[in-house]
Amino acid sequence: MDNAQLAKASLNDIVFEGRNKAYGAYVLRGLYNKHVTRALLIAVAFFAFAVSIPTIANLLKPEEEVVEAPKNLQTVELMAPPPLNPATPPPPPPPPPPPQAPPPPPPVVSTIKFTPPVVKRDEEVRKVEEVPDVDKLSTTTISTETVKGTTDVPPPPDLNGIEGGTGKEPVKEVIDTKVYNYVEQMPEPPGGMGALLQYIGKNIKYPAMALRNQVEGKVFVNFVVGPDGSISGVKIQKGIGAGCDEEAMRVIKGLPKWTPGKQNGRNVSVSFTVPVTFAIK
Repeated sequence: MDNAQLAKASLNDIVFEGRNKAYGAYVLRGLYNKHVTRALLIAVAFFAFAVSIPTIANLLKPEEEVVEAPKNLQTVELMAPPPLNPATPPPPPPPPPPPQAPPPPPPVVSTIKFTPPVVKRDEEVRKVEEVPDVDKLSTTTISTETVKGTTDVPPPPDLNGIEGGTGKEPVKEVIDTKVYNYVEQMPEPPGGMGALLQYIGKNIKYPAMALRNQVEGKVFVNFVVGPDGSISGVKIQKGIGAGCDEEAMRVIKGLPKWTPGKQNGRNVSVSFTVPVTFAIK
């Protein structure tokens, strides 16, 4: 069988090539699809007939006539009412019941107002102080509290030779030197955090050692924003080495002054941490 015949040949032709095709197996394999289709149609027809047997039996069964039982009807005759005498007046309607008297009011019970006691702290209780007599005030020194003691008052000290002050010196402002982590108003760089990131990205230089060793990551730089907004105390909180830590510190030290943080309305020192990212593109 050449290639052209092999392309058009069926599976049976390939299997029975060089064999006796008149023996019977070749014919049976060729008629296999026809036999399967015929058997399937017969099975479907038989199943449909079996399912429709009850329906066919109901159609062929004669209808039974339903005979209704006769109903017994009874006639009830009502007696006519007695004739009305027009001369007889109708009976009067019954009198309405007498109105009920309202119940008497309850007796007034005598009561006494009771003020419930309220538990308070000793410092919350206001003491009632008595006004002293005028006679006692003339012989006793007047003060903000009453103290029992002698009535002999010592003379005032001699102030001769003591120079008086001017009373015009300003009060020195108390400077808070504490470094806060969180305050009411956190410090802010000029232009906001977006401007800070742009400043770092513009001024950062990738170290040559980090480029050769393919070092990437984030360097966390901690510093203190003083009461005047200046940057100080720059240190590495978490670094990656290869010169990246030193480069991040150099850029942070060159930051311009920030808007200082405030606590209770005063400028204070605040600790701040900024991540500096090193990435090779």
